[in-house]
Amino acid sequence: EAGELAADGVKELVIVAQDTTYYGMDLYGEPRLVELLEELERIDGIEWIRLMYLYPIHFTDRLIDTIAGSGRILPYLDMPLQHASDRMLTAMKRQITRSEMDELIHEIRRRSPGICLRTTFIAGFPGETREDVEELKSFLTEHRFDRVGLFTYSHEEDTPAHRLEDSLTSEEKEERGREIMDVQQEISYEKNLELVGQTLPVLIDRKEAGRYIGRTEYDSAEVDNEVVVVSDRRLPIGDFVNVRVTKAFDYDLEAVLC
Repeated sequence: EAGELAADGVKELVIVAQDTTYYGMDLYGEPRLVELLEELERIDGIEWIRLMYLYPIHFTDRLIDTIAGSGRILPYLDMPLQHASDRMLTAMKRQITRSEMDELIHEIRRRSPGICLRTTFIAGFPGETREDVEELKSFLTEHRFDRVGLFTYSHEEDTPAHRLEDSLTSEEKEERGREIMDVQQEISYEKNLELVGQTLPVLIDRKEAGRYIGRTEYDSAEVDNEVVVVSDRRLPIGDFVNVRVTKAFDYDLEAVLC
């Protein structure tokens, strides 16, 4: 399938599953994500391989080294953590502790300096206290993730959490979500400011209101930052161009063609 996509001109391949690190269990009885990545790297035409939805409990040293040593697997990792409080991680059945997450994040960054770490959190899970929210905000400040998505908890039938009492109102959940994202918004802006003046390769996605919209290797489509590219030249959609970043916003960049 990846070969066919490459033959059609596709340059970016997004690897995503319910838990991407668990790839192979249904087919081979054991995780084989590394073997899959090694095969995908051999396909001519695919320039970016982006990994998304890799839960932390199935990471191995070999997987980290494969990502760090690759020329095509992007220095970008989407790892849903959901929370930072041990109480909440246990309630969510995440099978990992705060200290284990800390250790994994430090190890990934040690082996792959400059990697872009993306994660997602849930606000307002049943039983969440103000202390849990403050711990999550502190966790964000400590690790300074490059990209963060946040969802407010929704009480749904046929889920393990449905038996838990959903004691928070939707307004309370939204307010907690805003608090958490206010912390991340400042971090995101500071990180974007560091890119001003730098030259980056950008994949052009579309043209909108006379300007081209693209993404860096640190941004997945639809969920991450975008780069507004100012250019008098026609830029083919789906091509890579080099741009110089001229302006930073909370979640986006503005740039000019080099």
